[in-house]
Amino acid sequence: MTRPPPHPSLRREENPIDVSETEEAARIHAETLTLDTHVDIPWPDPPDPAGETKRHVDFGKMRRGGLGAVVFIAYVPQGPLTEEGHAAAAARAEAMLRHIAATAGGDRDFCADAPALERAKAADRLAVLSAVENGYAMGNDLGRLAQWRRLGAIYVTLTHNGHNLLADSAIPRKDLGDAAERHGGLSALGRQAIAEMNRVGLLVDVSHASRAAMLQAAEASRTPIVATHACCAALRPHPRNLDDAQLDALKAVGGLVQITAVSAFLKPPAASGNGPAASVADYVDHVDHAVRRIGIDHVGLSSDFDGGGWLSDWPDAARSRAVTAELHRRGYGAREIGLLWSGNFRRLMRLAARQAG
Repeated sequence: MTRPPPHPSLRREENPIDVSETEEAARIHAETLTLDTHVDIPWPDPPDPAGETKRHVDFGKMRRGGLGAVVFIAYVPQGPLTEEGHAAAAARAEAMLRHIAATAGGDRDFCADAPALERAKAADRLAVLSAVENGYAMGNDLGRLAQWRRLGAIYVTLTHNGHNLLADSAIPRKDLGDAAERHGGLSALGRQAIAEMNRVGLLVDVSHASRAAMLQAAEASRTPIVATHACCAALRPHPRNLDDAQLDALKAVGGLVQITAVSAFLKPPAASGNGPAASVADYVDHVDHAVRRIGIDHVGLSSDFDGGGWLSDWPDAARSRAVTAELHRRGYGAREIGLLWSGNFRRLMRLAARQAG
């Protein structure tokens, strides 16, 4: 989804470190491999992320905020389930993947696996990663999944808003003729796609999938699944959030939920329907709930910047230290913060690579 950017008064990049941040939190943040697993890019005509942009994430903001790595997204909006629609979606996804890889250079490395990501951190280089959002771009052609992996993608989000040929979406698109369900979860093609994603080493992202599709994907995938940008329905009922049974299913298969910074997923809107953005404290409330429910090894962090995500005190990548500061304030230590920022996700990347083939 797309939302307007935050009011300029919230974008305080000239003072990216909160005065309340402790020296210990700052040290932990600097030493941690910080990875945001879901950041959209404008398309077409994206600005050069090496320069100053109006985007929530560019390389300058990453450096100022101590955000070392980002999974940039080849997002494809849902369209008609036709040969022409699928062909156009595939062309867009592959063009975006090539563009993301081409932004590496200078002090930036393009990384397609966990060891490359760790080498970039050790060398004090920014890490650029990529993924595809919406299996609509696959159409009926399972061979596209291997092509995306060859281009460096590390995961595929099964659906976006609207049902596709692979799975039902958590948010049907009535304007596209969607009923409440199309497949009752995964389609037969969707199950084949998950098997092929496992074979080529792509992680299965269940963000946006319907509850039934998410639970079926957990059972179907031999690699643990991940929700790269979702929150907890126990704190904020929303079709895009995961309920406690879904969180339990993630834990049962060794999977992961990456809590995301979309205000609508974190707290109810004001009575007027246009209340203030959620805060980092609201965000970490969801982290806390997931950690209490399924354990620190199954929870991570993402923003959905430039795709709808931003918080009052985490309005862009330049303010990423605010997340570490709040986690530290609540008692998370260096080990736990490291797991949340990237350790758990790197574990899944390694599993996907090891189980491929």
